[in-house]
Amino acid sequence: MIKVLLADDQALVRGALSAMLNLEADIEVVAEVGSGDQVLAAARQHQPDVALLDVQMPVMDGLAAAAELRQALPRCRVVMCTTFGRPGYLARAMAAGASGFVVKDAPPEQLVDAVRRVHNGLRVVDPALAAESLASGSSPLTDRERDVLQAAYDGGTVSDVAKALHLSEGTVRNHLSSAIGKTGARTRAEAARIAEERGWL
Repeated sequence: MIKVLLADDQALVRGALSAMLNLEADIEVVAEVGSGDQVLAAARQHQPDVALLDVQMPVMDGLAAAAELRQALPRCRVVMCTTFGRPGYLARAMAAGASGFVVKDAPPEQLVDAVRRVHNGLRVVDPALAAESLASGSSPLTDRERDVLQAAYDGGTVSDVAKALHLSEGTVRNHLSSAIGKTGARTRAEAARIAEERGWL
């Protein structure tokens, strides 16, 4: 029996995925959580073989939860499951230790197959997303540029971003300028939007 942990902030989606997976004779959903910060505790308690994590969740996103899970329970395989099939998310998911990446609009049998294959030690990636990821390349942003752009994306002024990240305003301006140049944008809002659409934030 393959024990699965589900993490998705939408209760309806979580319930549908759980019902679908529990129909399989060899799969049992042993835990369901609604945010990334609940993943590790649930995994420690229920010892799943596979964790199926949504990318975008409150408090802690699925990518951070995947990295935390791989560090604490390396034998638990991770499959990212998202509505947003963005190339940057794929690269970040693999860097976080995920073994699979599927989009929610994939046929149900594809998701079930992904759980089985990942459990057997294989990697599973949505083929269209893999092709798009190769074509678009990796994120040109440094970690700090990404942090600054994320803080600016939420509407913060240079002063707000500097305070939040414990940086000088001049350093924030330099990182924003660099990020704007790397994304080919004209403004920081446009740079943040481009980076978010590509899954770099």
